[in-house]
Amino acid sequence: MPFPIFGTIGSRNLKMKNTEKVGMELYENLGKLFYAIAKADSRIHGKEIGKLRNFIRKYWLEVDELEDEFGSDAAFQIESVFDWAVDNDMDSDASFQEFREFYKDNRGMFSAFIKVLILDTANAISNSFAGKNKAELVMLGKLELLLKD
Repeated sequence: MPFPIFGTIGSRNLKMKNTEKVGMELYENLGKLFYAIAKADSRIHGKEIGKLRNFIRKYWLEVDELEDEFGSDAAFQIESVFDWAVDNDMDSDASFQEFREFYKDNRGMFSAFIKVLILDTANAISNSFAGKNKAELVMLGKLELLLKD
């Protein structure tokens, strides 16, 4: 069942454009979050990238029917932003803070199902290479507290 992304402004057409914009921002910010989880220990391993790609294809593509401007499933924005963050060696704490700000501004988009999927994905990434280390446990703890808020 697709996850409804809510838009509440003006006409149906404007609602759709607003919904698409916010939906794309959701996926972009999830890319930042999952990058922050993978980079919590200051390095990203191939197994973590593989686990993220697997979760996107297995679970995130089923969340909704939103597409980007090229006709690809919008969930692939998670992967694109993650890859961009890797290529630009982004700071993991700054990436997490950007996700936190987006979450606080858009809490209504995060259903119980989406929160569980976020936590499952984050845990799978951190478990994929030699189990969870202290830095990843701290980041996961922050995420759990944020999503409970």
